[in-house]
Amino acid sequence: MPSPRVGVIGIPGKWSTEALADALAGHAAERVVIDMGDVRLDTLTGTLDWQGTDLCGFDALVVKKISAEYAPSSLDRLELLHVAEAAGVRVFSPVSSLQALLNRLACTVRLRGAGIPMPDTVVTERVEAALDAVRGFGQAVFKPLFSTKARGMQLLDAGSPEPELRGAIEGYHAQNPVMYIQRRVDLPGRDLGMVFVGGDYLCTYARVGSGEAWDTTIHSGGRYAACTPDDALIELGRRAQAPFNLDFTTVDIAETDAGPVVFEVSAFGGFRGALEGAGMDAADRYARHILTELDASG
Repeated sequence: MPSPRVGVIGIPGKWSTEALADALAGHAAERVVIDMGDVRLDTLTGTLDWQGTDLCGFDALVVKKISAEYAPSSLDRLELLHVAEAAGVRVFSPVSSLQALLNRLACTVRLRGAGIPMPDTVVTERVEAALDAVRGFGQAVFKPLFSTKARGMQLLDAGSPEPELRGAIEGYHAQNPVMYIQRRVDLPGRDLGMVFVGGDYLCTYARVGSGEAWDTTIHSGGRYAACTPDDALIELGRRAQAPFNLDFTTVDIAETDAGPVVFEVSAFGGFRGALEGAGMDAADRYARHILTELDASG
């Protein structure tokens, strides 16, 4: 049988995108990397044109990265892939699953509905309500609804002078009309990325902070490290990702004195943390999962 035609939707030249394309090619799949910014929908013909090729003719499309930065327009790019799904193309992960995760608020509502422990959170469009939230939390992290790697997040302290605190919130509100405000969690210098493929646990790595920033992200100078979680923590990660029906994801978990909490479930998840922190080639494992699923579906 001919090898399945699988396209990797991502950012050409970026490490994780290229790693997944290489892994698929290593298992005899065609190597194709697609930038959604180059895709054109023609409703007259029902085609998704990419450089003269109709994406509806692929056996599968794997969404590694829908855009360089999360934004409302990312949801529009995902919406285009519904056309491919309707034409019978298998999309990894399903479009509806990814759409439920791009917006931080949508992810939070789903997680809380499933009874997953999370940091205390307030969502409001009112500056006064945001002030009350900071006062109640002591320290609060303001998080954009669309962001990755702590980009755009702002840490505010209730001990700041009132005019300064109000001014910071008003400035943030001007850029983020819906304010997502979370109690700052005291981390033990690290948080965890728990990786799942097809709903099955693969590995866990730690992100260790640099000590010079309030967050632990690699973007802020953190580093990856090994981690061996206990069965209870793995089960929490499994429960967190279960409602989303994802083929690949990373669950962000923090260990606190009051017990573990989940920050978010990733729409796409990266491979570098698994490789550098846990010594696991997650791109290869994901590629094998994709091809196994395609083979099973005929």
